[in-house]
Amino acid sequence: MKIGEKLRSLRLKNNLTLSELAARTELTKGFLSQVENDMTSPSIETLSDILEVLGSNIGEFFTKNQVQQIVFTKNDYFENETDDYLIKWIVPSAPTNEMEPMIMEIKPFKKSLVIRPHKGEELGYVLKGKVTLVIGNKHYLVEEGSTFYIEGNQSHYLLNNFEEPCKLIWVSSPPSF
Repeated sequence: MKIGEKLRSLRLKNNLTLSELAARTELTKGFLSQVENDMTSPSIETLSDILEVLGSNIGEFFTKNQVQQIVFTKNDYFENETDDYLIKWIVPSAPTNEMEPMIMEIKPFKKSLVIRPHKGEELGYVLKGKVTLVIGNKHYLVEEGSTFYIEGNQSHYLLNNFEEPCKLIWVSSPPSF
């Protein structure tokens, strides 16, 4: 069981940033990031403290028979907005699933975050506008109504070098955001 993925999902469900969780648990943001990325494991006491802040407990956290949510509404979404883009995680529990769907809006003359090489695949569908998919030193124009499907084995990002915002559905498998 990947504890980090479940903790990240629970944190996102509670609309908390790593910084907010760190402040509430009196742990460092770096430590929590390592826990969420399964680079280190918390002690039982520390895990219990984290779960208490997230409105859960050890028993609930390790119960496998949780009811799976099928339909998600706007109220379930988690959003992260920067100066360059807005990401809406439309299935907040996605880090514990096999794929992670999101809606991304990239502002004019801005770019998405750079995704480092990883195992897995990604799919994007442009709902509005157009965007340039950059993989290594190659550039691919993806226009409204078009789809891209790539392996994650190279660094890549989306560049909106146009005057209009671009809105797309982006699905990553396994979850990587």
